[in-house]
Amino acid sequence: MPTHQHIVRSLDEEQQRLLNEILRMGEMAASQLEAALDVVDRRDDQAAARIIGNDDAIDTMEHEISHDVMRLALRGPLARDLREILAALRIAADIERIGDYAANVAKRSMALNLAPPLPHTRGLHALGELAVQQVRDVLAAYRDNDADAAHRVRERDAELDAQYTGLFRELLTYMMEDARSITPCTHLLFMAKNIERIGDHATNIAENVWYRVHGEGILPPRDKRDETNTAG
Repeated sequence: MPTHQHIVRSLDEEQQRLLNEILRMGEMAASQLEAALDVVDRRDDQAAARIIGNDDAIDTMEHEISHDVMRLALRGPLARDLREILAALRIAADIERIGDYAANVAKRSMALNLAPPLPHTRGLHALGELAVQQVRDVLAAYRDNDADAAHRVRERDAELDAQYTGLFRELLTYMMEDARSITPCTHLLFMAKNIERIGDHATNIAENVWYRVHGEGILPPRDKRDETNTAG
């Protein structure tokens, strides 16, 4: 029936609009993290303050997307569409947290600037670049509805965990050798943890892309290499 076709087309258009909004929100969060890493390198308090302020825009987008998702849910979609809607809601929440962690990195950079520069910011930058790539790759998997690509992102989280553990141990050693470095190294530890958590949220998104494609299909156990709880 023409009316039925119109409803289906309208629903498809709404879902495409929702996908585009989530992708735009995700790119904003990835760009925020890149900018935060840049201000750490440049020791730029004003730019850091702008990044912190920009986090509100990501929060606002998440609220708008949540409303759009609820409006779609109320239209009585099919089971496949419900998976799409639930995945969208979860992914938007993960992106919002990624934006929060990027803002936290910028906030800590302002405190870090009160101390002389540390060489370990290079390790932080490398960790951050890995996290940015994870976020961008998982957004591409979501855009393409590619469960295999999402699974590869999920597997690569172990590499980010291992790099985080290495930086964590390096900072602890430095703190033990030079008591004056304790305060700035503590800020770097918190920043590194924020970035490691961004990797975890990219993994959550990957799992929701898998769910969107396969439903409740069982994913294999994930290799976790964050050994900071046992680091000595």
